[in-house]
Amino acid sequence: MSSLDWFVLISTVVGITGYGMWKSRKQQNLSEYFSGHTLPWYTISLSVISTQASAVTFLSAPGQAYSDGMRFVLFYLGLPLAMIFVSAVMLPRYYKLNILTAYEFLETKYDMKVRVLIASFFLIQRSLAAGISIAAPTIVLSVMLGWNTTITNIFTGGLVIFYILWGGSTAISQTQKLQMLTILIGMGIAGYLVVALLPSSVSFTDAMHIAGTGGKLNTMNFEFRWDDRYNIWSGLIGGFFLQLAYFGTDQSQVGRYITGSSMTQSRLGLLFNGLFKIPMQFGILFIGAMLYAFYQFYEPPIFFNPEETRNLAKSADKAQVAELQHKHKEAFEYRKQQAQTLLNTYKTKDAQAQATAKINFKKADEDVKKVRKEYIDLMKKANPKANVNDTNYIFLTFVNTYMPMGLVGLLIAVILFASMSTTASELNALASTTTIDIYKRALFPQASEEHYLAVSKFLTFFWGVSAIVIAQYSLQIGTLIEVVNMLGSWFYGSILGVFLLAFFAKGLSSNAVFWGAIVGEALVICIDFQFFGLLPDLKIAYLWLNMVGCVAVVCLSYFFEVCLRSGTFLRGLTKNN
Repeated sequence: MSSLDWFVLISTVVGITGYGMWKSRKQQNLSEYFSGHTLPWYTISLSVISTQASAVTFLSAPGQAYSDGMRFVLFYLGLPLAMIFVSAVMLPRYYKLNILTAYEFLETKYDMKVRVLIASFFLIQRSLAAGISIAAPTIVLSVMLGWNTTITNIFTGGLVIFYILWGGSTAISQTQKLQMLTILIGMGIAGYLVVALLPSSVSFTDAMHIAGTGGKLNTMNFEFRWDDRYNIWSGLIGGFFLQLAYFGTDQSQVGRYITGSSMTQSRLGLLFNGLFKIPMQFGILFIGAMLYAFYQFYEPPIFFNPEETRNLAKSADKAQVAELQHKHKEAFEYRKQQAQTLLNTYKTKDAQAQATAKINFKKADEDVKKVRKEYIDLMKKANPKANVNDTNYIFLTFVNTYMPMGLVGLLIAVILFASMSTTASELNALASTTTIDIYKRALFPQASEEHYLAVSKFLTFFWGVSAIVIAQYSLQIGTLIEVVNMLGSWFYGSILGVFLLAFFAKGLSSNAVFWGAIVGEALVICIDFQFFGLLPDLKIAYLWLNMVGCVAVVCLSYFFEVCLRSGTFLRGLTKNN
């Protein structure tokens, strides 16, 4: 990076982090550290959005659209409905009880073991997700700066731990406000430049034609299939259950909006998020679709992960690698010609020529993919442990290669901020849940406020270190944005089922709900792993697991309640006889 990029990066990170720490410099007890109840709706909304829109979103989503099209936007279709439900049903109850964690609410309906169980479900999935959130900027800095991944993980994780320990929840929300504004500006500039840097002969409309022909603008898919991750049904139904669980029961989000100065402010923040998130995500995915059009005219790398490319150059036959590079260049040049021919047919408005040009372009595109597959096969042969998924590096390669000086530093700051904001909320939520729902409630209920505050800060540090360790092992997985949501889908349905029972069901015992949650969670894991190979034809996309888990917990809880009452009844009959 240039000196200007370093200046932009350092001054942006230090300035905004320092602002958040200054605004939150007086945290004296658990309530102030984990809640605060001082923030207006716009700060809450930006905090909620930036918690969900992690570095994974800004790093992986453009690459996701480049590779698979924009249908990932369907994942968010259930969000507006979920925001209305949370605002109308769940938020008022949380405010009335003046809770610090969502899981406190469960004990008002059931008992401590249900509360601790669901808090434990949250701790497992959120600790894994926190590690992935830290892994995303590690990819950035290791590629852009050549930093060692271990050092990078420690640096990014350590910075977040430091300012959470300083200012708690308020520091997170105040920092996230400016972080999110910086992120939106940075991504807006990136989206503009992807189009502006196209050849002068290629217009924005031309880029849309190319992206559409390549299948990258596909958003609506009305076909119902259980194994299809992204169609309108999985988005509306499965996505609704996931978003409802995430915003209504996940402490990393509940901890953001209960910091509002009033319930009205919190409600406004949530509803704005429901309106804003879909167009924001659409815009980020659209950048990826435009990147696809961009790389029709500027030769892309045969493989976007430079570290794996360097490793292959060291371990494989150099002549074979060079031959594949040459074949890739030839395939790209031919595809470029076909892309230009296709655009010419749009200008002449010759329908028959246009149909033929589309076929030729798609065939040329497949030829490029075939050469790339040969290259990946060679990578696997040279190193069976090679990371052959480079989706997370596609947008980063564009930033590193084509962005002007100064803007590179800004975009790196954007990705760092996105990681910091999400990781900060996650670590704060992990610490608050462990302290309040387990340590204070189940282990040491009579200690002082000062003691609990000290323990919460220690646990923040503990979970931060754990996330750094997990991040180190997360760098070999696939598309990060999908992995995060798949992890959530293992647990969110079960957690949501218990919360819905607590809100609406009457007459259920704590024991029935406890065992319903355990068996329901086991069922979700078994379904996703196809009952560990026993049912190989059972294929259900991860979004549906949220609905399956929720319905399973509700039904199983009632089943166990019937069993428990029948057992009591039978024991009573036996005793009377």
